[in-house]
Order: sequence, then C-alpha cells, then structure tokens
Amino acid sequence: MTNTRRSFLKASLGALGLAAASPFFIGRGQGAYANTPAFGKAKHLIYIRLRGGFRFTTAFNAAVADAFNPFGLATGVADGTSWGVSNLFENKSFLDGDDGAKRVALGMASVPSIANRITVVPCVDHEPTSGSADGNHGSGLDRFWLGSVDGQAGFFSLINYGLRERYAATTAAGGIAMPAFCLGDSGMGRGLGIYAAHRPPVVQNGSFDGFGLSTEDRVPTWARDLSRMKDESLRDRLRGQSRASVDAFVETRRATTRFAEIFRSPILQTKRGTDLIDGVSHDELKLLLGDDSAGQNLRLALRLFHFGCPAVYIDQGGYDMHSGEENELPRRIGELARIISGLVAALTRMTHPDGGTYWDHTVVAFGSEFGRTARKSRFNSARGSDHNGDYETRWMSMPFFGGPVSSPGAQLGETRASDLIALGDVVSYRSILKSLLDVLGCEHDGVFPADRPYSPLFAA
Repeated sequence: MTNTRRSFLKASLGALGLAAASPFFIGRGQGAYANTPAFGKAKHLIYIRLRGGFRFTTAFNAAVADAFNPFGLATGVADGTSWGVSNLFENKSFLDGDDGAKRVALGMASVPSIANRITVVPCVDHEPTSGSADGNHGSGLDRFWLGSVDGQAGFFSLINYGLRERYAATTAAGGIAMPAFCLGDSGMGRGLGIYAAHRPPVVQNGSFDGFGLSTEDRVPTWARDLSRMKDESLRDRLRGQSRASVDAFVETRRATTRFAEIFRSPILQTKRGTDLIDGVSHDELKLLLGDDSAGQNLRLALRLFHFGCPAVYIDQGGYDMHSGEENELPRRIGELARIISGLVAALTRMTHPDGGTYWDHTVVAFGSEFGRTARKSRFNSARGSDHNGDYETRWMSMPFFGGPVSSPGAQLGETRASDLIALGDVVSYRSILKSLLDVLGCEHDGVFPADRPYSPLFAA
C-alpha cells in the first residue's frame, strides 16, 4: 500500500510540475463553463475542413526548419504579420488575365499581401495531455467532428442545440429561424439523445434545387390535421432518445414547409445573376469564389447568411498525399489561396442586413483531422507525407479571420523552429470548438467541461 501511495504521489507531483512548467492551455473547473467577453460577437461561422489531413505547419507556421517546411517562406508579406506564411501562398494565378483583373477590382489580392488580416493558432492539439498525436483517419475525424472519439454530438448539432432558445423565441414571434447547415460531409451533424432533434440539414452539390417544393397547399385540411395528430400521438407515447428522433422527424417536416419559400428565393439560386444582393451579385461571387464544389458551397453559405443562418460547414480539397505531394501540393494550395483571398474580398465588400459588412459579423476557420509529417524529412520516399504520432501530425496550426477575430496578423503561440517543441500555448481542439460556440452566442454549459474557451482568439 505504501509503495502504491508513493507511486501515486510521485505521478501526481510530476503532473503538477509539468502543468506549472509547460505552456499548455487546459481549462478545468468552473471557468470551463463561463462565457467570455466575446460571447455572441459573431453572427456567422464558415468552418472549412481541409480534407484528408493537412500540412498545417508547412502552410501556416512556415518559419521552421526545412524538414518541416520544404517550400520556404513567402515574400511580400504584409506589415503586421507575425505568423509564418509559406511560399506556397505566393501562387496567385487567380489574379492573372482579364478575369484576374476583375477579381483585383473586386478586392482580391495575394494571400501574403493580406496575411495581416489572418490570425493563426499554431499549436492546436486534439488531446494535449496524451503521449502522442492521433494519426488515424477514423478516430481523427471523430475528434474533428465530435471533439472526441466517444462524443454524442457533431459540432454543428451543438451549435443548433446551443441556439435552441433563440430559435424558439424567433419562431414564437412569427419569424423563421434558419439552422446551421452542413454543405458537405454529414459528420458534423451527428446527434444522439437530446441532440438528435437539433441535427443540421445536410445539402449536397451547393444547391437547393428541389428543396423549394412544398405539397402543403395540395393536401386537404382534414388530411393535414390527421397527419399532425398521428405524429403527435406517436411522439407523446415515446420517451428519451426515441422521442427525440420523432421530434426531429416532425420538426424536419415542418421546416420543409417553413423554409420552402426561402429555398425558392432567387437569393439562393446562386448559379448566375447580375442583380446586387447585399452589394454583390451572384456572378461576382462566382468570380471571387470559383465554380468548383467548394466555391459553389461558399457562395451558397454567404446567401444563407442573408436569412440568418448562423453557420455553414464545407469540405475543401484533398490533401491525403502519401506520394506526389512535392508537385501536387502547390497546385492544391493555389486553390486554397483563391478561397482565402475570395472570402476576404467578399466579406469586406458585402453589406450585412443588420448593418456594417459581413466581415464585421463573420468568423472563418480552417481545420482538419490532423497535421501531416515526413518524419523530420522534407518528404517521404514517395515525395509525399504521412501521419503518425509526432509533433508535425499533432499540431494543427489553424488560421482564422473575420471581424470578431482578435489580433489580426498575430500568431497566438510559438514552436521552436528546429524541432517543433511548443514554446507558447498548446490549445486543445475542444477549446477551439468551445470558443466558436461562445463567439456565436451558443449556450455551452456542460459542453466539453474540462476545456474552457480560448479567450485570446476573439475580441471582446
């Protein structure tokens, strides 16, 4: 018993010493539940997954050894930028030619020249207290979507759940409360138990074509009443998760009717149009954001925000390059650079229905299931990268921009250039998710109770 107790005390004291000496930002206790001064400062969130695991250190923490960034640093970086901008972002082919000149006229610029509008948190980690990174695609995605491998709800279900009282008040006043949407993979929309009734709609192909159909007016009143009573009768006999599932079905059918008019609106028919909507036409948005899958989804996201949608999730790219990355990554980063530049231009140009610009009210964040590594080499033997348990896999150097983001151009944390050992805050990914809930004004009591919002990220 004595040896067990001595071992326990030794381990406990060792952990306390680590906590005192390390830069880990791990919130625990009552403070984990508190709202920050930035609570509710944002009206909208665009959350973009860089699909497949992403070389975050190479792209957004680029002032490191060649082994971790084989592409070098960008030139022409804007004054006031402290994060390491990769040479990969010097790709500005989207500004070439006649269309490029039009994009410049609309406000687009190279990423290095607008880097002082972007804030980077270089050491975001799924599990800061674990011995190594989680480089597994399955569990890494669970952590990205749910916050943990055993999470009950996807992050976008948490957004809708956290705004449920606001939605109820809007509906009671006769308004239409638009939920958060997933315009891509449905993982962010998982939900069990109390969260099942708050799962976000999932829309594919960047379009609401076909969603505007409502048969409500074609069904006799007696048939509608009978259907409603049968639904309510079944629901009232159920309890717990089963009841929540039926509630979700009933609410989805009601939402289809409520949203039908909005889905038919020309504002959401984003394929073409020259009329100015919030100061920018559909054709101009296509020029800014592109017409590939990510571009279509981003254009639809901005139009959904016009109707009060709080958040949209999309997938972008495909970065799981175990081979051929040396030649392919620059092209893929060129697509990402165009998205970043186009979003900055669109958000600053668009006038928001509540006043100011969309930039003033919107947060844009980029994440993935993990970082990528070449195991202290520039590339692996196939000129690609992998994912395992090291720092390069561990650190998701996440970029953020938009009016509510604090310290534009700043790097909130630091790694040692030679080996990526953290010299500043190590922030749990759950703290990032909780920060996003907080800035959107979502109730987050009891959500990720061991992790508090990362208050340096958003301005009060």
